[in-house]
Amino acid sequence: MEAFGSPFAEDALARRGGTGLEVRSAGLIGKWQDQPANESMVNAARRLGHDLTGHRGQQITLDMLDWAETVLAMDTAVLDTLRAICGQANEPKLALYLGDRDVPDAMGKDHVAFNDCAVLIEAGTALHVGQPLQ
Repeated sequence: MEAFGSPFAEDALARRGGTGLEVRSAGLIGKWQDQPANESMVNAARRLGHDLTGHRGQQITLDMLDWAETVLAMDTAVLDTLRAICGQANEPKLALYLGDRDVPDAMGKDHVAFNDCAVLIEAGTALHVGQPLQ
């Protein structure tokens, strides 16, 4: 499973899915390559018991798209971009993380926005992984 643009979604899905689920996060913009997760999201994740300090960003590749069984986009803009680059064979794998709505972008906002975003992302894991939170 691939979660685009969210190191926290990667960690939350992997935790909920346990050892049987491999999750990778990648972004569309190369400027985040090898960069740590946003400090405000690291702090919000910590409040929920997650550790993002080891995360390093990576840019999406066609190999990643081919590898993934499911590709989750945080918002419709990312989903539209993925549709444009993924190729017809990968189109059925694409979905919004929250099913029918965007995850609000907390970038440039205060810590409350990051906390709210993290809570929403963690709750959204139930849409994709049918196991209780661990």
